[in-house]
Amino acid sequence: MRFLTFLTLLSLSSPVLADELFDSGKLLATGGVSQVEGAGGGGLASWAMITGYGSRDGVGANVHYTVLPLTNYSLQSAGIAVGLFDRLELSYAWQGFDTQNVGALLGLGQGFPFHQNIFGAKLKLLGDAVYEQDSWLPEISIGLQHKENDRGAIIAALGGKNSVGTDYYITASKLFLAQSILLNTTLRQTKANQFGLLGFGGDKHNDYSSQFEGSASYLFSRRFTVGAELRTRPSNLGIAHEGAAWDIFAAYFINKNLSVTAAYADLGNIAIRGGQHGAYLSLQAGL
Repeated sequence: MRFLTFLTLLSLSSPVLADELFDSGKLLATGGVSQVEGAGGGGLASWAMITGYGSRDGVGANVHYTVLPLTNYSLQSAGIAVGLFDRLELSYAWQGFDTQNVGALLGLGQGFPFHQNIFGAKLKLLGDAVYEQDSWLPEISIGLQHKENDRGAIIAALGGKNSVGTDYYITASKLFLAQSILLNTTLRQTKANQFGLLGFGGDKHNDYSSQFEGSASYLFSRRFTVGAELRTRPSNLGIAHEGAAWDIFAAYFINKNLSVTAAYADLGNIAIRGGQHGAYLSLQAGL
């Protein structure tokens, strides 16, 4: 948050410099929203595009808050992301996972929480999803998300091998402007259990596995888009099978400074409870 305060003070003290630095040169909605782990993309899937609206000559920055009340749990996320010259993205996200009544059943206590810090970086390698409409080459980026969970002892008791882990991914995105369709696919190498909220590796598997993230959306207008996402996940813990997560979402971009995303998300089985789904709401504000 100190970095965001610095950016705000910069914009107030030197409007000309701020306008040049935060040039907002990209098209509305092309920076995506804030993914649940802090990266620019959809709610579940990371996109190749760099977050924010800074062009190759500028910078973009945003903050987000996301809440997802599930059938037996609740998840919230808050964070900040910065896009540098439409080439490099740096992000930080904090996640809080409340076990509610399940915490008592597991002997942890009513409403026992898990917390996770996620530090991310994404580098665009080649292509441009928006401006290279005459080419079939998508925009391609690589990234990582380093995750640190604060419940190492509990994770070990559940069968997890580590409370700290790093995901690596390569992602490709393509916007077909004439058809108003955005497609994205991501290949992620991960050991994470429930995105890392239940640690990394387990008593069943403790090696990296390749997982898929895909999303597709239709732009009804330059401000409003509707789409769906699918994300597969490894099943490392013997305590419960972990399957794919998916959502159906709608995002409205009020302007380049504010957007809201609503979705129905299904995360499947979490620990000893299946059928974990609920309404997803995310707010994003930026410069």
